[in-house]
Amino acid sequence: MRMTDTRDQRLRAIADLIRVRPISSQDELAEGLSAQGFTVTQATISRDLVELGAVKVRREGTLAYALPDQLGSVAAVPPQLATVFRDWVRSVDVAGNLAVLKTPPGSAHLVGFALDQSARPEIVGTICGDDTIFVAFRTNADARAMTAELSALR
Repeated sequence: MRMTDTRDQRLRAIADLIRVRPISSQDELAEGLSAQGFTVTQATISRDLVELGAVKVRREGTLAYALPDQLGSVAAVPPQLATVFRDWVRSVDVAGNLAVLKTPPGSAHLVGFALDQSARPEIVGTICGDDTIFVAFRTNADARAMTAELSALR
């Protein structure tokens, strides 16, 4: 078996574990993978989670990993966007036609996904890092208005 086959199998196993039950830590994930015969390091699990786009989300008061396709239900409508902002956005600043949003480490992709799914015509797109999101708006006025609206959600 080739190395990429093993990696692909491991990635599928991680995705399956995340979909089947709440996984709150990388240690839990390592235990689940070990039960399936995979021997992995924390660094490998961390890289795999990034590759899969997994993020921690709060569901029923518990933080657990979720995959991008599972986030649609979290960020599909404006009231849920408000929930994502209230739970995850720490600050919002405007700079020209950009907004800079700060989140706790590892949460930026969740907020960026929620913004992208909001289908707001003022938003051109988002770029997410680990704890920072750049939101590009069509105009400076759009950025100022939307930044005020987003700040009010917190």
